[in-house]
Amino acid sequence: MTTNAIIPFVATHPGTLIRDELEVRDDITQTELATLLGVKPSFLNEIIRGKRPVTADISILLEKALGIPADYWMRFQSQYEIDTARAKEKNKSKLKLIDIWNTVSLYVPVKEFKKKGYLGNELSSNIAIIQDIYDVQSLEELEYKYKDKKFAFFKKSTKLQVDDKNMIAWIALVEYDAGKKLTNSFELDKLSQLKKELQEIFYNNVDIIISVEEVLTQYGVKFVLVDKLEKTPIDGYSFWSENNPVIALTLRHSRIDNFAFTLLHELGHIALHLARYKEEKFLDLTEMDENETEHAANNYAQDALIPKECWEELKHNNAALTDEKIYEFSDKYRIHPAIILGRICFESSDYVRKASIDKKIY
Repeated sequence: MTTNAIIPFVATHPGTLIRDELEVRDDITQTELATLLGVKPSFLNEIIRGKRPVTADISILLEKALGIPADYWMRFQSQYEIDTARAKEKNKSKLKLIDIWNTVSLYVPVKEFKKKGYLGNELSSNIAIIQDIYDVQSLEELEYKYKDKKFAFFKKSTKLQVDDKNMIAWIALVEYDAGKKLTNSFELDKLSQLKKELQEIFYNNVDIIISVEEVLTQYGVKFVLVDKLEKTPIDGYSFWSENNPVIALTLRHSRIDNFAFTLLHELGHIALHLARYKEEKFLDLTEMDENETEHAANNYAQDALIPKECWEELKHNNAALTDEKIYEFSDKYRIHPAIILGRICFESSDYVRKASIDKKIY
């Protein structure tokens, strides 16, 4: 239970009232009051400065000298002692929160979280938010989760320079957001139809983020878009959340070809790997060493975006692939021209090719 009592910043000693009374009265001085009380002026001065308590004996004498009831002085003294004790306890709690926060800061990118608007200025609230996002109840759990995820995710990349705290924070934010999302039931055998609908969304390129989330939700795939943090070279992340697969993207490049490929790459992980092994997690980093699993997801994305027979037809006319030809091919098969251009650049390793094709996401 909590109390509704207001805890003052500084407890007020009853000696303050004695001083105030002496200041407004013309009929008595501090020395004269000491004489009336039968105490030394220095003794009274210590009471006034809060160095001594107002005892029961002194309260009775004050009642006679100043006309203020003895029980009032005793209540004042009692409240002072209660307020002092509460203030000390309040300070202890603050110190404890600061200690906790200093430890939290070792594992959580506090500045990044504040910059993104996840945290405010109240320590106790911020600690509760961190516990919620990281799904932990103690500092020990936070430390364990940090070290566990660091080992699990970063052992696969030796080339990239990353910020460990930021990377794990991004993963925690994604998993936290995914846990709150509601979707339809997921059915693996409906992925073929899902791919067709995604291709149409890419081709139209209108409100693409909203449209993608709506269609993925309809097919039982949770979609999470979380801005990248500093030094987090993540393209995508796929995993299982409760009864549904999740695709999470950073949208590091606001290009439709990159967005479409990364999305289908993660969908490939769901179709080829997560559907059978729900405990697996796939964090796809930029320039990550490609293994058999990643290669399979890449092939899945390529074939989903441009079917093999279409690509073979396109390659057959490779010598004359002007922008006009790409647009013509795009309209014929309803594949966004930037996706076709991206595949051409990738296959030819020509990433500086000049083209009038708009790659921006709308």
